Amino acid sequence: MTVLTAAATAAAAALVLAGAAAATADTTVTWGVKPADNGHGSGRPNYAYAVEPGGSLSDALVVTNHDEGELALRVYAADGFTTSSGQLDLRPAGEEPVGVGAWVAVDAGELLLLGPGETAEVPFTLTVPDDATPGDHTGGIVASLLGETNADGITVERRLGSRIHVRVGGELTPSLAVQDLRVDYDGSADPFATGTATVSYTVANTGNARMTAGQTVRVAGPFGLLGTGAEAPDLPELLPGATHEVSVVVDGMRPLVRATATVTLTPRVAGDDATELPPVERSSGGWAVPWSVLVVLALAVALLVRRRFRRPRAVVAVAPA
Repeated sequence: MTVLTAAATAAAAALVLAGAAAATADTTVTWGVKPADNGHGSGRPNYAYAVEPGGSLSDALVVTNHDEGELALRVYAADGFTTSSGQLDLRPAGEEPVGVGAWVAVDAGELLLLGPGETAEVPFTLTVPDDATPGDHTGGIVASLLGETNADGITVERRLGSRIHVRVGGELTPSLAVQDLRVDYDGSADPFATGTATVSYTVANTGNARMTAGQTVRVAGPFGLLGTGAEAPDLPELLPGATHEVSVVVDGMRPLVRATATVTLTPRVAGDDATELPPVERSSGGWAVPWSVLVVLALAVALLVRRRFRRPRAVVAVAPA
């Protein structure tokens, strides 16, 4: 849970992002949200707009009370971000928005009151600033229910939201980079047996478009000898500026003293399968020596050092003057 701190109250929030979803809890309070059907589309899984800087548009969120009692919800917009696990989430209510969350004005008053089974459309207006940077910007609109505050001052906030993807007009520069690439070899006592190589790296979205990518990892010895590879899962969707850490285990690696790991990404702009982008490739090396060989080398060095210091020294007689 994310702990939110605002004034004297701390809140923990669990968020579900969906096109149409319902929230439930032990109290059986349930409600659902979805984008409204209108001139922007019908049956939309989320909101997606292409807007020029300074442009504005209106839309609505449909909120339904599936509970048997009256429901009081707070509807607000928030900025989006990519979590460390690669999931899209929204910033907590107590955090001042600076992106899409700040561009959206919700017309719902302080609280949205819904009777049992009642549905309401909550209008909102999206206004893109004149100085907004080109590319993809992500946020969401949320219907939130605050629970009771416990003795520790913690309030559980349950919220449902729909994503808002805004592509601001201008040059789109999709770009991914592989950073901090390293390879670690784990061998066995048998110097002729294969081991495993763990390839670790970070993928950074260095462009201004939402990105995903296919990934392949290959590890080989000197001059590309006896290479072996592994398929890695596709990258989750990364927002501009986001990073994602990856670790891939490659089995069947020969202990060839030196190993080179090569990571190849096949980048894709999220939601755009027609745009072809060149692959992104990066390589880095590491040692691939079985530990038994290292032990033998260490013993040999120790023996040489010992023999050197134990060698008898010649005694030189000096004639008296």
